[in-house]
Amino acid sequence: MKNRKPGFKKKKIFFIALSIVIVLLIISDWALTVMVYNENFNRRFESYEPLKFYVDDFEGLQRTKYEFRSNEGQKLTGYLYHRGEDQHGIIVMAHGFGGGGHNSYMDCADYFARHGYFVFAYDVTGNDESEGEGVGGLPQGVIDLDYAITFVEESGNFPDLPIALFGHSWGGYSVCSVLTYHPEVKAVIACSGFNSPPDLFEAEGKKQIGNGIHLMLPFVKLHERIHYGKYASNTALDGFSRSNAAVMIVHSFDDETVPVEYGYDIYYKKYKDDSRFHFVPLENKGHNYFNDDTYRNAFNAEFDNWLETLDYDYDTAENKDRFADDKANYIYRNLDREKWCDSLDSELFANFVDFFDKHIQEEIFE
Repeated sequence: MKNRKPGFKKKKIFFIALSIVIVLLIISDWALTVMVYNENFNRRFESYEPLKFYVDDFEGLQRTKYEFRSNEGQKLTGYLYHRGEDQHGIIVMAHGFGGGGHNSYMDCADYFARHGYFVFAYDVTGNDESEGEGVGGLPQGVIDLDYAITFVEESGNFPDLPIALFGHSWGGYSVCSVLTYHPEVKAVIACSGFNSPPDLFEAEGKKQIGNGIHLMLPFVKLHERIHYGKYASNTALDGFSRSNAAVMIVHSFDDETVPVEYGYDIYYKKYKDDSRFHFVPLENKGHNYFNDDTYRNAFNAEFDNWLETLDYDYDTAENKDRFADDKANYIYRNLDREKWCDSLDSELFANFVDFFDKHIQEEIFE
């Protein structure tokens, strides 16, 4: 047998070494992606106490507390909001990400309740009154909404009425994606939502590292697939294709948290000529546009003036606890709760109610 050329062994060692380096780079990238993902999404979120809504802030609003289990047996807390018993539908509300649970949307629940709807609003895993050391990941929002809708339909605690969905941001994605599992839903309003979880990771990542975020996206998808199975790959578009629900898509074109190319633009391209879709483009409204900001802007300006009066550096770690106490006390003393709680954009929400009324009443009178 002829001896192999001397360079063959060197080439073999080189390719083995190169393969090892590539594998290590992949493992490192994967580990880094999971770490970044968990730091951003697998956290627990609590509503900021000084700015929380209370049911007593809304005269005549009533609510009943319910608890139900989600996919890992964790206990979720929700409330049925209503005004009297003469309602013609149930709106299940899905909250956004990062500010705690459904509390900051209680004014929305009150508006819908005042206009003829029961509203079931709950805290997603890892938020406020629900169990969970952290959210885990963005697909958890769809999972918990799936379980919430099933609880409303099957627990026997709720009237047998048509179901509609309302969601903002993370909740806007959730109410669309969940249609895959609940095609019986009659109408959906999705505000500032995105099509799939990696979209939000990409949008936020681009602000930090630019296009380098694309190196992480395959590992984001893999990580979510491992932890959430079918829910991870299910998108808003998937939900639309498996449902006949009427859908309203609302988005502001200056939204920097969820840019329109990750949600509105995708949906408009595919469904702009579909009569069951209603698109509401907004200008210069940002990501959070439910409120008339007249009072809120004035309060924030006064707060900024107060900051200038502090005789210590509130940005330093050593003053963190002191500033937290001072800030809370300032809000308790100066916030006009009546104005704070009564600032919804009535024109926008009247449009929402008209949309729900049209499609819920169609169901009732069929």
